[in-house]
Amino acid sequence: MIYHHLFAVTLAFFLDSIIGDPPNWPHPVKWIGTMISKLDRTFNEGVHKKRNGLFMLAFVLTTVLLLTGLSVYLAYLIHPLAGIIWEAAVISTTIAQKGLKQAGMEVCRPLNERDFPEARLKLSYIVGRDTDMLDESEIVRGTVETVAENTSDGVTAPLFWAAVGGAPLAMVYRAINTCDSMVGYNNDKYGQFGWASAKLDDIANYLPSRLTGFLMLVCSKSSHHDLQARWRILFSDAKKHPSPNSGWCEAAVAAILGVQLGGLNMYKGVVSDRARMGVPLVPLEAKHIPKTIAIMHRSSFLFLLMLWLGGIAFEITISWF
Repeated sequence: MIYHHLFAVTLAFFLDSIIGDPPNWPHPVKWIGTMISKLDRTFNEGVHKKRNGLFMLAFVLTTVLLLTGLSVYLAYLIHPLAGIIWEAAVISTTIAQKGLKQAGMEVCRPLNERDFPEARLKLSYIVGRDTDMLDESEIVRGTVETVAENTSDGVTAPLFWAAVGGAPLAMVYRAINTCDSMVGYNNDKYGQFGWASAKLDDIANYLPSRLTGFLMLVCSKSSHHDLQARWRILFSDAKKHPSPNSGWCEAAVAAILGVQLGGLNMYKGVVSDRARMGVPLVPLEAKHIPKTIAIMHRSSFLFLLMLWLGGIAFEITISWF
């Protein structure tokens, strides 16, 4: 069965690379988001917000697991090939390699034309920080950080869980990630209600984020740091990020490009000082956006190969017993 999952994961990887997420197509993440919004409005109140948030998370994940699992089961009943194709179609909705590339280049193009207002507008679509006063280097930083962080969240982590448990587990991961992005905030409204979503998202991304950061360094050359220095930056700087997982990909990209990420961000006028990652050997420029996208592509493909090697090793190990 693991080979079925791996074939489906591989097909999904290339489907997403070619087709992506056409805006007018139905998308399960939108349905998950609608469900979370309704449960948020209903249960995010009273004195038991943490318990209610745990119930909300359990309900969403159970619903997603049952519906996806049933659809995959029925597809395999028709024919194994139908099952693989259906799994691939579902898994492809959980990854966003093409979407990340498009989002990054939507910012890069006006930057190359020195159209900073348009670049700030495009960046505002993909980050939560205030963008209306950012200069070129800060626009680039926001874009590079987004592509780097989401290489794990949006590509390799769903691939990892799809290899482990097929489309059902890939969709469960995407539901966890969606819950975290919608309610997993440490503020008055969601500090209690979103606690379980934020913690489970940290757990689900723990291994994929670190593997992705390692693979970024393995598959990328740098004219700024030798390999030993890049590893040193990764291990020293990744843990500085407020997220236990996001720093691994951001620190790896910073080490490869010879730039510094992190710094002062504004969120609705409130200043947030993020820890600096990397050594600023060169200033951030528009050219670093396509370079970051290239790192994403290489590391994601290497991650796919790693999943195949892991699956083959697992099958060999099982056959010995």
